[in-house]
This record gives sequence, C-alpha cells and structure tokens, in this order.
Amino acid sequence: MRMLDWNAYRQQLVATVGDLGKLSPDTVKGYITHGGAAQKTGHLNPKTHELIALAAAVSLRCDGCITVHTEAARKTGATKEEIAEALAVAVSVNAGAALVYSTRTLDAFDAASKRLEHRPEETLQ
Repeated sequence: MRMLDWNAYRQQLVATVGDLGKLSPDTVKGYITHGGAAQKTGHLNPKTHELIALAAAVSLRCDGCITVHTEAARKTGATKEEIAEALAVAVSVNAGAALVYSTRTLDAFDAASKRLEHRPEETLQ
C-alpha cells in the first residue's frame, strides 16, 4: 500500500500552482526563472541536479518537491539506488545539523546558567 497517491498528488499540485499563477503570475514566473537559473551554467548534469533537489526536498519536508523531482530524476535516468544514496546523504546532513544544534543548545544552557549564577533574582520569562 502506498502512503500517498503521488501521481494524483502531482497532478493536483500542478493544477493548484496553475491557479496561483492566474492570481499572481509574477510569483510563478519568478519561481520558474529561479529554478532554471542553476541549470543554465551547465556545470552539473540534469540527473545530478535532480538528485540534489531530492535531498533538499527531504530536508525541507516538501511533498510537492518530492513528487516533482522524483519524476524528473527518473526521466534523467536516475535509478532507485542512486536516489537512495542521495537520500542517505540528506539523512546524514540532517543528523549532522541536529548534532550541531544540540551543541548550540547546550551552549545556550551554559550561558543562561552563568547569567543566573550572577543574578539569581532574575527568572526567565
């Protein structure tokens, strides 16, 4: 059983973005221009672009990005194994970010503790 009907979702997404484009055409045109800008350099091939997009989509938790870029990745010849490897990179980077922000949290705790040691009458509000 599938978690989501990705094909139907992608069709709905395209239609609703089209609706937004009617209400705010410059927003959608700007998005399309922005999205195509990186591809114009030619330094990375289209499959690599799509694998990066999928890793970013997972990191950003964007179902719309996942469905659009999964289809695009398949069209560029990306295999399920290549996609899985790109997703493993996303998992690793997200875990690393959580680790880094964990150290920042402990640093914030230490800073608050020092402040309260010097001014015990203060409370956090």
